[in-house]
Amino acid sequence: MATDSLIFFCNGQKIVDDGNIDPETTLLAYLRKKLRLTGTKLGCAEGGCGACTVMVSSFDRAADTIRHVAVNACLTPICSVHGKAVTTVEGIGSTKSKLHPVQERLAASHGSQCGFCTPGIVMSMYTLLRNNEEPDMEDIFNAFEGNLCRCTGYRPILEGYRTFTKGCGAVNCCQNGPANLTNGDSEHGLSMPLFAAAKFDKYDSSQEPIFPPELLLDGRQATPRSLVFAGARVQWFRPASLPELLEIKSRHPDAKIVAGNTEIGVEVKFKDQLYPFLVDVSEIPELHVTRITNDGVSVGSSVSLSRFGLFLKDTIEQKPEFRTRGYAAFVEMLRWFAGPQIRNVASLGGNIATGSPISDLVPLLMSCNSSLKLMSGEGSRIVPVDEHFYTGYRKTAIKPGELISEIFIPFTAKNEFVFGFKQSPRREDDIAIVNAGMRVLFSDGGDTVEDISLAFGGMAPTTVLAEKTMAALMGKRWNESLLEGATSSLQKELSLPPGVPGGMEVYRQSLVLSFFFKFYLMVLEELNKQDIGVDVPEVHPSFKSAISGHQPKTFKSTQLFQEVSASQPDHDAVGRPIPHKSALQQTTGEAKFIDDLPRLEGELYCGFVFSQKSHAKIISISTSQALSLPGVESVVTADDVPGINSCGFKNEELLFCVDEVTSVGQIIAVVVSESQELARRAAKLVTVVYEELESILTIEEAIEHSSFLEPARTIDAGDLEAGFEASDQILEGECRVGAQEHFYLETNSSVIIPKGEDSEMEIISSTQCVRASQELAANALGVHKNRIVCRTKRLGGGFGGKEFRCAFYSAAAAVAAHKVGRPVRYMLDRDEDMISTGTRHPFLGRYRVGFTGEGRVLALDLKLYSNCGYSYDLSAPVMDRAVFSCDNAYKVPNLRVTGRMCKTNLPSSTAFRGFGGPQSMLIAEYWMNDVATKLKLPHEKVRELNFYQKDDLTHFRQPVTDWNLRRCWESCLNKSNFGERKSNIADFNSQNRWKKKGLAAIPTKFGISFTAKFFNQGAALVLIYNDGSVLVTHGGIEMGQGLHTKMIQVASRALRIPKELIHLSETSSDKVPNSSPTAASTGSDLNGMAVQNACETLVQRLTKYVTADPKGGWKAWDPNQRL
Repeated sequence: MATDSLIFFCNGQKIVDDGNIDPETTLLAYLRKKLRLTGTKLGCAEGGCGACTVMVSSFDRAADTIRHVAVNACLTPICSVHGKAVTTVEGIGSTKSKLHPVQERLAASHGSQCGFCTPGIVMSMYTLLRNNEEPDMEDIFNAFEGNLCRCTGYRPILEGYRTFTKGCGAVNCCQNGPANLTNGDSEHGLSMPLFAAAKFDKYDSSQEPIFPPELLLDGRQATPRSLVFAGARVQWFRPASLPELLEIKSRHPDAKIVAGNTEIGVEVKFKDQLYPFLVDVSEIPELHVTRITNDGVSVGSSVSLSRFGLFLKDTIEQKPEFRTRGYAAFVEMLRWFAGPQIRNVASLGGNIATGSPISDLVPLLMSCNSSLKLMSGEGSRIVPVDEHFYTGYRKTAIKPGELISEIFIPFTAKNEFVFGFKQSPRREDDIAIVNAGMRVLFSDGGDTVEDISLAFGGMAPTTVLAEKTMAALMGKRWNESLLEGATSSLQKELSLPPGVPGGMEVYRQSLVLSFFFKFYLMVLEELNKQDIGVDVPEVHPSFKSAISGHQPKTFKSTQLFQEVSASQPDHDAVGRPIPHKSALQQTTGEAKFIDDLPRLEGELYCGFVFSQKSHAKIISISTSQALSLPGVESVVTADDVPGINSCGFKNEELLFCVDEVTSVGQIIAVVVSESQELARRAAKLVTVVYEELESILTIEEAIEHSSFLEPARTIDAGDLEAGFEASDQILEGECRVGAQEHFYLETNSSVIIPKGEDSEMEIISSTQCVRASQELAANALGVHKNRIVCRTKRLGGGFGGKEFRCAFYSAAAAVAAHKVGRPVRYMLDRDEDMISTGTRHPFLGRYRVGFTGEGRVLALDLKLYSNCGYSYDLSAPVMDRAVFSCDNAYKVPNLRVTGRMCKTNLPSSTAFRGFGGPQSMLIAEYWMNDVATKLKLPHEKVRELNFYQKDDLTHFRQPVTDWNLRRCWESCLNKSNFGERKSNIADFNSQNRWKKKGLAAIPTKFGISFTAKFFNQGAALVLIYNDGSVLVTHGGIEMGQGLHTKMIQVASRALRIPKELIHLSETSSDKVPNSSPTAASTGSDLNGMAVQNACETLVQRLTKYVTADPKGGWKAWDPNQRL
C-alpha cells in the first residue's frame, strides 16, 4: 500500500522520512533510535512518570494561534506529529553552546540527583514558560503533576523554578538580593544561599526559537490533506474531512479512533492488543468545536481535556453561577485527572468511548444527564449517557462504524446542585479507587427532591447509577432522615462480594457512603446560602471540614547546613555546597545512561521469558513460534549455559529455570533478535506448559507450613522474665509492614560485548555492585573473573534494588551474547522489572512489652518475620539489620528478639534503603505508641523517658558513644515550635469532626556499616597526568547521591588542588577489583577514605618537589609537567 512521507520539525530541523513509517512506532522510540536524541528518557511507557516529556507545537487553524503542549513521547505515535514541531531537552540548550535558564536554574539549585527524570522536568517547565512567561507557584505545581522524581524530592526543584515567578511570591525575593529560600539560622553560622538567584539572567521569551515558518504558512494557507502511513501490521489514516472520516469508518468499522493515544497506547504496550486500523482525527474541525447553546455546552469529541477545562472556566465566567454548577464540578475533577501531559492530548470523547469503569468524568456526565451525538455513514443519532450506555466491561452502545462527534452537557437550574468525588491512592496523577458524580434537583421554593442522580465508578464492571436509591429519595426532604435512608439503601445496592476484582471491598463500600455524606452536607450548605422559603438544618461547624476542598498551601522551604570556615583554603572543596558533578549534563540530557549508549555494529536485543506461575513444574518449553519470526536470531535456555547454571548466595537459585519455577518472574529463556520490539513480541510467543503446585505467599502461610530459611536470628539481653515481673503493665500486639517497590526511574539494563578472543567480555550495567555482575557472568560462562570487565557510569536510581538482582539479567544476557557471538542489549519494561526484581521485605512483628506506670519500658519479647520470597538473596543480612534495629533509640534492659526468614513463592525480596532497619524501627515505634496510648501520656515524653544514654550498652552489646540524640531531639522540637504546633492541632481537632491533623516526633538510631564485615572496605585508583589533571576511580557507584562529587571534594583537599583539575568518569572492575556494593550508607566513608589514602600516597611521592619549591603550587610540584 502507498504510504506518505512523514514531515515534522525537531529542534528546528526539518525531518522528512520517506521510508516506510511504522504506525506502531512512538515518538520516543523515533527520537531515541532514529534521531539519536537520547535526552528524552523511557521510564514507564504508560504516561505516568513524565521522564519522556517533550514539547509539541502546532498551528491551531480555528483559533489562528500556535499551541505549545507538553506531552508524553512514550505514548505519542510518531505519525501524529506530522506537520508539527517537536522540541526536546537537547533543543533548548547544551553545555557545548549555552544553557537555557530552565536548565541553568535547576542545576544551580541542586535540583537533580540521579538525573533520569530531569530532562522531563526541564521540558515541563520549559513548556510552561512558553505559554506563561511569569507563572505563579500554583502554575508550577500544576505543570509538574505529571512528573515523578524518585530521589531528589521536589523541594530543590521548586526552589530553583520559583525564581521564574513574579517577585518569587516571597517578601525577601531571591531576585532582589542575597536572601534565599534556603537561608537558615545565620546566627549559628548555618546555611549560606545555595545559589545567587540575583545573578541569573532574566528570562526573555523573545529569545526562544520561533515556530517553523514553513509550518505556519502551511497551517494558514494550505488545505489539510489526507495521509496514510502503512506498516507491517498497522495502517494509520489521517482524514482531512468529516465525510472522509465516516467513509473510513464505514470501510473499517472496527478501526480505532486516535486522539491522544493515552488508552490505546497502554493497551498495545501492556495488553498485547493489535489494532490493524488507526484513524487520526486531529484534522477534523467538527470534532474540535466548543460552543455554548441555549441549553448548555457542546464539546467536540476530540477536544483535549485541557481545552475542555479552559472552555468550561470561560463559560463559568460568562454565565450565572447557578447555571454552571455542573461545569464547576467538571473543572474540579479535572484538577485530579492524570497529569498535564495526558490532559493535553487525551480527549473527552476518548474518555467516554474507552468505557473504563473508573473514568473520572463519566460519573459526572451521567449524573448531569449528558448526551452524545453519534455519527456514521448512515447518519447520526442522539444517545444519552445513562445506565444503558455501558453494556459491559469496556463495552458501549456505540455500534461498529459509529463514532462520537459531540458531547452535550446541559446547564443546571437555580435549585439544582452537582458535585463530583474521587478517592485515589494519591491525590495527583492517579487512577480512582472509587469516584462519583451526584446531582439533585429540588422543587421550586423548597427542599424536596424532585430529581436525583447518583453515579459511581469503581463499584461494578461499568459506571453505574444507584437507581434503587435514587427512586427511594424522590419526594423526600433534604434532612437527616433522607441521609439515613440513602446510606442504608446505598449499602445494600452497591455491595461488593469478597474477591471482587480490585479488592478492598469494605473500603470501596465505605467510600460510597462517605461520598454521599459529603454530598449531603455540601448541598445542605448551599441550601443554607439561599432563601428557599423553608427551614433547612444548618451544617454543624465541626462538620464543615468534611466539605472543604483541597487548597494548596503557600510553598515554604528551609535547608540548614554547616558553612565552611572562612579560613578554609579556596581550593579545598570539602564541606562546600557544590552542585552535583553531572548536574549540567543531566539538565541538558547529555548525561548518558545504559540505553543511551550508541548501538554497536551487529548488536542484538534480549527479550526475557519470565515464569507466569508462582509454583509449578515445567512440563515443556516450545520456542518454535518465536524462532519463526523473521529477525529472531536465537532463543537461549539453560542448555546454552557453558558454565554453571546455579547461582545466588547459597547457589540455591538457577539462572535459567529448568524443571520447576518457584515464583512469578523467574527467567526461563532469553529471546535474541534484531530489534527491541521484536524481542519482546517473540518472548511472548515462547510457550511454557506448567503443572501448578501449591504456593505459599504470605508470612502467615509460611509460619503455618514451617517454611523458613535457616538459621533463625536470636539475641537475648538481660533477664526477660524478671523484667516482665517488675512491670506494672504488659501489652501484646502485632504490626505488619508491607512490601515496597523500588521504582527507580531507569529499569534494569545492560550492554554485553563479547571481545572475540580469550573468552573476554565487557558488561556495561546499571548495577550497584560491579563485582556481583562480574561474578555471576563469569560463573555462567565458565571463565575466570579476570576475563569479565563490568563497568558503570551512573544509575537512574537504585535504592538497593540494583545491588544484587540485576546481576541475574546481565549474566543471562552474557550467556546469550556468548551463544550468538554478538553484542546484546536489554532494558526491561517497567512491568517486567516490577514482577521479577523483588521488593522491600514485608515484615510481621509480634510483641509482648512490659512497662512501668510512668512509661519506662522494662521488658520486650519480640518475634520478627520477614517474607523473603523464594530464595535467600540478601534476606539474611536484612534480618540481621532488623534484629539490631529492633530497639530503635530506646534502652530496653530486658529484651529478647527472634528473627525468622519466611520462604514463600514470591519474587525474592531484596535490598532496599535501610535494609530491614526501617521495618524493625517502625515496629518499635508501634509498640512504643501502644505504651504511651495505654498510659494516656504524651507520646514524645514517653519516648524521651526511654532514650539511650551515653555509654549504655545496646542489646547486641555495643556501647553507645558520641551520643547526640538528646541534643538533636531538643533542637528539633525547639526549632519546629513543636509544643505550640501540637497545641494548635489539638484545638483544630476539637473543632473539626471529620478532618484531623497530627504531629509526631520520632527519633532514629541507625548504624552505618555492612553487617558482613568483609564488605567494609574500599579501594581507589588516582592517576596524575602530565598536564596536572587528575583522574579518580573508586569502587563506589554513582546513583544520584553525589558520590562522585564527594570523591572529587576529598581528592581536592588531599591533593590541595582545585576541583576543576579532577575528573571522575566511571566505576570499573578492571580499575578497582572486588569492590563492595554501594549500599548500607557506606559509599562515601569507605570510598572517600580510599581516595584520601591514594591521594596522600601520591602527595608523599611529591614531597621532595614540594620541599624544593614550597610556594610553587601544583604544576610546579608535578614532575610530569617537566616532561
